[in-house]
Amino acid sequence: MVQEGQPISLPADSAGAATRRAEALIPTPYGEFRMIAYSADPGDYAPHLALVHPEMNPDSEVIVRVHSECITGDLFASKRCDCGEQLSRALRIAAAGKGAVVYLRQEGRGIGIINKLKAYQLQDTGLDTIDANIHLGFEIDARHYEVAQGILQDLGIRRIQLLTNNPEKMEAMAGGPVEVVRRLPIIVDPSAENTGYLRTKELLMGHFLTR
Repeated sequence: MVQEGQPISLPADSAGAATRRAEALIPTPYGEFRMIAYSADPGDYAPHLALVHPEMNPDSEVIVRVHSECITGDLFASKRCDCGEQLSRALRIAAAGKGAVVYLRQEGRGIGIINKLKAYQLQDTGLDTIDANIHLGFEIDARHYEVAQGILQDLGIRRIQLLTNNPEKMEAMAGGPVEVVRRLPIIVDPSAENTGYLRTKELLMGHFLTR
């Protein structure tokens, strides 16, 4: 394992290096996790995080959720998306299966919370989540997963069962040094507030949302 202050090994085309900075045991409603903070800057206010079951076996096919930050859903339980419910379910599954959740700070599919709120305003006028991002001059999905791959390597994980409905995430993670042995669905029930959002993800972005 890499000790605090040493950069983790990342692919050559990574968007930026990350370093293990600190860790502590965190009790949650789902069970205990080791929370490990990774960042390029030791004073980073919002580092990437790994929540790892204390009995995780890195030599097994580890159940892993790579979750991109969603302040509105994860923190404030917004019903406009399914992110908060996915995170809760992922933590429950990781606790039961002695797995891990990697929490990446790439809010709003990589555009940040301010632009995400602007996109929400556009969606309220009738645009879908794709057209709103394009209208603001952004990619449909600007997220990257090289740092997640490096974090998994630092944790000694070589093979994972990836909790995701996103084919692009599956493809991105499968192209890295950690082997993705299978995809595990993480589907939550739609609500009246997010039915259109989920339909766009399924029909236009190819997400696997059918049970």
